[in-house]
Amino acid sequence: MAECVCLPGCPFFNDKMQNMPALAGIMKKRYCMDDFDSCARYMVFTKLGKEKVPMDLYPNQVERANEILAAGT
Repeated sequence: MAECVCLPGCPFFNDKMQNMPALAGIMKKRYCMDDFDSCARYMVFTKLGKEKVPMDLYPNQVERANEILAAGT
């Protein structure tokens, strides 16, 4: 199983999720180790670049990611 290229430097998991290890583990397994394309953060990263990924964007917030992509910001 491949790991998402963003995982080592992902501020969401490395900063925001450190106090929630159980939830972080579930999300990492789903979004970082399996289905990167469904990760809202990865979606914005690949289309607009790292600097456009909001710090508070959760991997499961696909609707919000689509809004960001539509706005191009």
